[in-house]
Amino acid sequence: MKRLRKTIVSRAERFLRDWAVPRQLAGEDMFSTASKSSLSNDLRPRLEEADTIGTSICPFCAVGCAQLVYAKNRKPIHIEGDPRSPVNRGCLCPKGGATLGMLLSPKRVNQTLYRAPNSDTWEVKPLEWAMDRIAELTKKARDETHVHALPDGRVVNQTTAISHLGGATMDNEENYLIKKLFSGGLGMVNIENQARI
Repeated sequence: MKRLRKTIVSRAERFLRDWAVPRQLAGEDMFSTASKSSLSNDLRPRLEEADTIGTSICPFCAVGCAQLVYAKNRKPIHIEGDPRSPVNRGCLCPKGGATLGMLLSPKRVNQTLYRAPNSDTWEVKPLEWAMDRIAELTKKARDETHVHALPDGRVVNQTTAISHLGGATMDNEENYLIKKLFSGGLGMVNIENQARI
């Protein structure tokens, strides 16, 4: 009982010492340091720990909002909008504001996974192997289904066996190059972008 009373008295003293209202009622100027407490005096800015500040572009759409990436020991600890950018002037939408969560999520896939036809398991493969495999299968599908001319003799140089769905992070220049490569180079007819769906 004595210990409980001592704990209550200690908490009451800390309350009267730390909380601003009792000190202001006791006569301290409300614009002085009366609003500070021992807890707030010990608080430090979380970005103070960053040893590196880098710049980046938000990965979620083609607007291209600039970001400041704060890192400690080469690991990001905070991401915010870059106020120097004329595009976003330091603001980020909810998706851009969640970039750090996406980067640090334990569910984020950080390796190349491959699932063979009719398999129910994923295999880890090198990125170079995956890029070669995609190129090989793309060429094979194009070669097997390429139509040089229609029955009436019109030259079309096309294939309907391959399609492309672009992402919203691609800007106009990238979309232009994609269109030239896929329709002109490979003869793809089905080219679409996620932004239009």
